[in-house]
Amino acid sequence: MLAENGRSGADLLAALARLKKADLPVRGGKVTAYVYDTGRPEVHEVAARAYLEMLEVNGLDPTAFPSIVALEKDVVGIVAAKLGGSPATPGIFTSGGTESIILAVKAARDAAGVDRPRIVAPVTAHPAFHKAAHYLGVELVAVPVDTTTFRADPAAVEAALTDRTVLVVVSAPSYPQGVIDPVAEIAALAAARGIPCHVDACVGGWLLPWMRDAGHAVPPFDLSVPGVTSLSCDLHKYGYAPKGASVLLFADEALRRHAYFASAGWPGYTIINSTVQSSKGAGPLGGAWATLHAVGAAGYRDLAAHAVTAARRLIEGVAEIPGLRVLGTPDASLVALASDDPRLDVFVLSDKARAHGWFIQPQLSFPGIPANVHLTLTGVSLTGVDALLDILAKAAAEAIEAGPVEVPADLVALLADLDLDTVDDAGFAGLLAAVGADLEGDGPMEMGMVNAVLDALPAITREALLIRFLSALYRTRA
Repeated sequence: MLAENGRSGADLLAALARLKKADLPVRGGKVTAYVYDTGRPEVHEVAARAYLEMLEVNGLDPTAFPSIVALEKDVVGIVAAKLGGSPATPGIFTSGGTESIILAVKAARDAAGVDRPRIVAPVTAHPAFHKAAHYLGVELVAVPVDTTTFRADPAAVEAALTDRTVLVVVSAPSYPQGVIDPVAEIAALAAARGIPCHVDACVGGWLLPWMRDAGHAVPPFDLSVPGVTSLSCDLHKYGYAPKGASVLLFADEALRRHAYFASAGWPGYTIINSTVQSSKGAGPLGGAWATLHAVGAAGYRDLAAHAVTAARRLIEGVAEIPGLRVLGTPDASLVALASDDPRLDVFVLSDKARAHGWFIQPQLSFPGIPANVHLTLTGVSLTGVDALLDILAKAAAEAIEAGPVEVPADLVALLADLDLDTVDDAGFAGLLAAVGADLEGDGPMEMGMVNAVLDALPAITREALLIRFLSALYRTRA
């Protein structure tokens, strides 16, 4: 409840500290997803100060706050110049990869102006494209990838193109297995049909060019590739900026204008938006700008080299851990691990690693791709990669000793046939508790059973259950 009188700042900050005790740590590299750490506290400090400096500046009206125009031009120009463009390349600063992707799909849809538009994307493309299609009334056609390399199949992409296709998607790299799609080949196929091609470089866009500078072989993937018409790059990933920072680049101004929205057909003030949001704090923009300039080119080269070296060391070390193998040949510093040993359940491994203080992200199986765990290595990971390998070996041995999760067949059948509309959030929370996911527990949940159950269900059922999970998690109790 809201107190009648305001609480002191010290009291509120202490309350926040208590609430955060159960959170995963955002520094140190023990969380191999969600957070990106330079290992340089001075960079995080200046970014936080710049974020606070811009906290109350409203990005709704750039004519009222010209500082946001200057900052955005600088940030977009820096990113474009490193990704096949120039400081004059048109772009938009957004709140994250999903917003960048939504705007890229909107721009392509509006530029094409066709009935029942479609986008073609590999099955490994980020779900943000499905979300964009859902929000924007576009059909998404998912095409298979090579089940050995996990890269997009150009022939499958070409076969899916029709007169209704308004956008083709490739990833650099795709998140699940960390591999780069054949961007040049697929962009050329799209260009031959007059179809725009978007490169989702959200996770790798601010890593791959610095890897190249450090001497690693990186295939062409950016705006310099003929046929690439837009590209998304998250600065809150390997740019190490505070969350809420992404850049969407366009090959030409006309396509960027299709991403914008304007409204003057009402009695109030005129609306012109470059992003999905209207009012928005400029804190993330200030934080991203400060981070870019604080790290500098030499810093990003070093961070990229450290992340990739850590990933290579991880890949080499995993080869010595019985039961584990790397999926595909990662191109950057994202690595997925699977098991061919029926005694080693990767979902159990994830829980065991969590018990030792490390978060390793589980990924459900997909046709042709086994269940696996995902690790994102960052600039700080090199100092901890040997410890990570020790934890993986220990967690793998413990998972083998514990054995795979035994999923009751009747539970899977029940969930597959369950009419979720007949169950309220409290009832669903009780169902979760029965499979080991107690939403009211104090410590981290053991998710092995939950993930095993989800893995046994079709995607549409998984999605319905995940929505109910979120609803139950956020339910208000009297």
